[in-house]
Amino acid sequence: MKKIISVFVITAFLVACGTKKNVATQSAETKKVERNPVAYANTITADDLKTALYTYASDEFQGRETGKPGQKLAVNFLKDHYIKYDIPAAKSDGNYFQEVPLDIMKKPEVTVTVNDKPYVYLDDLISLSAGKTGKLSAEEIVYAGYGIEDEKFSSYTDIDISNKVILIKSGEPKNDDGTFIISGTSEASKWSNMRQQFAAKRNAAKEKGAKAIFFYFPEVYQMAAAQFGNASGRMSLSGSTEESYFFLINDSLAKGILNDIDTSNTSTVLKTNMVIDYKNNVEKITSENVAAFIKGTEKPDEIIVISAHLDHEGVKDGKIYNGADDDGSGTVAIVEIAEAFSKAVKDGNGPKRSILFLNVTGEEKGLLGSRYYTDIDPIFPLENTVADLNIDMIGRTDPKRKSENRNYVYLIGSDKLSTELHTISEQVNTKYTNIELDYTYNDENDPNRFYYRSDHYNFAKNNIPVIFYFNGTHDDYHQPSDTPDKIQYDLLENRTRLIFYTAWELANRENRIVVDKAEKK
Repeated sequence: MKKIISVFVITAFLVACGTKKNVATQSAETKKVERNPVAYANTITADDLKTALYTYASDEFQGRETGKPGQKLAVNFLKDHYIKYDIPAAKSDGNYFQEVPLDIMKKPEVTVTVNDKPYVYLDDLISLSAGKTGKLSAEEIVYAGYGIEDEKFSSYTDIDISNKVILIKSGEPKNDDGTFIISGTSEASKWSNMRQQFAAKRNAAKEKGAKAIFFYFPEVYQMAAAQFGNASGRMSLSGSTEESYFFLINDSLAKGILNDIDTSNTSTVLKTNMVIDYKNNVEKITSENVAAFIKGTEKPDEIIVISAHLDHEGVKDGKIYNGADDDGSGTVAIVEIAEAFSKAVKDGNGPKRSILFLNVTGEEKGLLGSRYYTDIDPIFPLENTVADLNIDMIGRTDPKRKSENRNYVYLIGSDKLSTELHTISEQVNTKYTNIELDYTYNDENDPNRFYYRSDHYNFAKNNIPVIFYFNGTHDDYHQPSDTPDKIQYDLLENRTRLIFYTAWELANRENRIVVDKAEKK
């Protein structure tokens, strides 16, 4: 889809007593003070963060579910704060809201027939993607065994699946000693994770051109059918229906295609008559990202993005999921960082590079708001984006963490694309905040895969260096008990200041940081 690039135009705000100049235009007219970030960082206080969060994560905001009234209160809360701080909208039309069109998936109408035998949706199969409405007929199905494409093992050595219907099964092959070929362990630690297995096998099949993918994973079928079969509330970006279909199937359909799928590991082509009739049912809604912008004084075309997601889980069974830590903490952190930068601009110390404060929607629905920004409608060219500092849960501590030092933060991704970014991050912390930087979840083999689970990843996949700031999960994660009284505001203050200092350094250093690594897909 064509990327629309907007050009920033400075706007002025009229106040009741007359015209007030926007902070982004004042630097040339204001007496400059020493370019020292400490005074501005000190404006970020636990009390201010607490005041903001007790409003933002209150019951009034109804859990901020994407597209719901509480989310609309949230975006207006953010807009009002940016106006209060004289920080203009990022869009050239002066609108703080970047509309994000979404589809809410309803239960699709699906019929699958194999050799004239019909199979029933939910009883025999469920759809795991927003497939394109239409009918697909096939006279053969390619059985691809485990469906693995890896340097250690490939299921596709002797078969072509381009424009074919394929059948793959869960798991991975074993060595003669009983260990697994891919993970190298006696337990399939990597491939036993359902999400990873779906993603890796699905991506391999899609890249090779499969038109429809039937995934046989009997261990989870009943659970998945109950949880995902009706597709109630699942969201996607409008127009993001896929050309290929992806189904999870049960024993009956799997064995209707291949009798001995449980024991067969050999890829083969099966002659059969299959018809897939698929109707996608969706409800269209609109949500919003909130984007505010301070224009750089010397390098305005180079952009530092500071991001956090504004949404949460909403109301379930009458209980409000306030999302104080996830991600009320990141949201109010951005608000405080924005205020600190606005004070610098008023003092004639505006950043050399531009700062984009980006509050994104739909993170809990699949990183949708950030994906809309990076993949469909970047307000500023991605090639001009220097780095993304993403904040998602920085107000609590991780009970699983062994260290007794509570003054820590998990950093994820800082060294993935730019060695220089990682070095700068460490140096800034040593100079200003002295927080313990914990890289536990930065491990490529981290089974939690947090690197892929927050909005920074949509920037990283475009080779934009990122840092993800995170406190880890806790018992209140995605529970109605994630409330503002449980936030540790001194830690929230420390971590927010660290992010401000890092953004300050990235925005004011002489040279743009170098990308010296490529994103691993």
